[in-house]
Amino acid sequence: MRKILRANYSGERFRFFGMPLIALLLFCFTIFLGACATGIRYSPGEIKNFPPEVQKHIQAGEVVTGMTQIQVRYAWGAPADVQVLEPKDGKYRELWIYSSGGLFKTKLIFIDGILQSIVSGDPTIKIE
Repeated sequence: MRKILRANYSGERFRFFGMPLIALLLFCFTIFLGACATGIRYSPGEIKNFPPEVQKHIQAGEVVTGMTQIQVRYAWGAPADVQVLEPKDGKYRELWIYSSGGLFKTKLIFIDGILQSIVSGDPTIKIE
């Protein structure tokens, strides 16, 4: 007489905090995908009145000098940090800092709401 061994792949035998293992793996995978997904930060109607060149930059996730603060937010989302700088020549100045994985920082300087300068240590960012 031969013994028949059966594997239990339903996940019921292996539990983690009362949850079947397969449910735990699906939960972790869903969280991982959510963290990796880069959602669209605008609707086509929100950027339709911008010049066509600016629309292309926003759609490509690029920022260039001359963009307004709202255009930069549409392209890159909210910055990790915003610092109000001392006015210079009577003009309002802000420093926006974006962080890429905590390792690299990109600094954007706005004068009166217009992007004037981009400084980045991130090798994936091209500054023209």
